[in-house]
Parts: sequence; C-alpha cells; structure tokens
Amino acid sequence: MRLDAMVTLNDNSTIPQVGFGTWQLNDETALRTVQFAMSLGVRHIDTAAIYDNESAVGEAIQKSGIARNKIFLTSKVWNDDQGYDTTIQACKESLRQLNTGYLDLYLVHWPVADQRVETYKALETLQKDGLVKSIGVSNFMVNHIEELLTKTSVVPAVNQIEIHPFNYQQRKDVVEFCQEKGIAIEAYSPLVQAERFDNPILMAIAQTLRKTVPQILIRWSLQHNFVVIPRSSSNEHIRDNYDVFDFELTGGQMAEIDDLNEDLVTTMDPTNM
Repeated sequence: MRLDAMVTLNDNSTIPQVGFGTWQLNDETALRTVQFAMSLGVRHIDTAAIYDNESAVGEAIQKSGIARNKIFLTSKVWNDDQGYDTTIQACKESLRQLNTGYLDLYLVHWPVADQRVETYKALETLQKDGLVKSIGVSNFMVNHIEELLTKTSVVPAVNQIEIHPFNYQQRKDVVEFCQEKGIAIEAYSPLVQAERFDNPILMAIAQTLRKTVPQILIRWSLQHNFVVIPRSSSNEHIRDNYDVFDFELTGGQMAEIDDLNEDLVTTMDPTNM
C-alpha cells in the first residue's frame, strides 16, 4: 500500500484512500497545510462550506501547479442550505469559492430531518449536470441511508463518518451496512481529536513498532479498508501522518485496537437526527 493507493467507488470512479482534512483550519493555515500535504504527494483534499476555508483550499490547489484532474476534491452542503433549490445554489457557491468547474465528491453534511431526501435529490441533479462526479453522505446512520435507498435513485458512493477505535463497536452496524451496499466508509477524526494519544494499549503497540500513536490509528483505519482523512496544522505531524506504509498491524494488534470502544463521539452525534 502506498500514498497513491486508490479505492474504487460504486459509480466506478476512484478516490485516493488517504487524504487531507481541513476542518478547523482557518484560511491562512488551510492554504499552508494543503500546499504542504500536496507537496508530499497527497491528492485528496476534503473541505466543506461550513469550514469557511474553501477559497483558501482552492488557492492552494491553484498554487500547487498540479493539474486539476489529478486532484480529488470533496465539499459538503451545510445544514442551513439543505433543501433542493438551496443545495443547488450552495454547490455552485462552493464551486465559485474553490475556483473549480466541478467537485469530485459532494456530500450531504448531516442528515437533517425533513430535508435530507430533497437535499440528496439535488445532489443527483448536480451529478447529472456534471457539476459533481460522485455523490454521497456524511454522518448518516443505517436508518438515514435506508430512507435514501427507498426514496432516491443513486446509491451514495461514500458515507463519511467519525470512526476510530473508540467508537468502532458502536458504529459497526453502519460500517457493515455500508460495506454490504457497496458504500465506501470514509473516516474523519481518525485521530480522535488527539484525545486518546495516551491510551496505554496504543502506546505499547506504537513502541513495539517504533511508530507514533497517530500512525497506529491511521494504519488501523487503512487496514479496515476505510478511506481516511487525517488533519493537522503542523507540517511535522502532517508528514508523520503519511508515513504509514512501511508497516502492518498484526491480526492480534488489530483485535486489541478494535476492543478499545468507549462509544466516544467527539463531534455531534447523528444517532437521533
């Protein structure tokens, strides 16, 4: 496995398995870190309208000198813009901010009640019109996806969720459901917002393998076949986050990490949405 490893989605497009997330990065930091990540070979960048950094992400892509068709770019429609017409407009605004003619992936950011179906239908239209190549969802649990499958035409290509060892057992139902339906799982907050770097089991495995705890967490996601989008504002940490291709976790180590579940959710919990 290498940094340019690709996952084939259910619409036959491909997504780099490792990307760079930009949540909580302001314009200046997003510009610098996206450029740095791309200099390391990263070609998958994840942003969203609510992150308020799309223009900086677009600028970083422009300044990279890398052809647009070599970059996989994701954005998301925010909750306040959900609904059919407003989603269409929100996507066009994201395209304007990002200074690009299309998105590789556009996601419904959260499963807003009474809005998510019409919002997703708007994504289907955007895909038909060529403004987005692939469409999907974020933070959708099994019941939310089941609703879409009965009321819309296109199976989501991706479900981007908060998943890491500390909520893996809690989220196993949605992971297995998505895998059964051919929906790729994309892991955000794979480093648990740095809240569990002192976990003794992770620390012991990291010491054994001469790696860092963040590297162990990213490797765990990769070996579960998740697409993973770590994020950092530190160039040193960004570099370390992609140094995960020269080792593997054993079956026993994976099982140990799988059992770290605490039902921990560091962001909003979509379970009751």
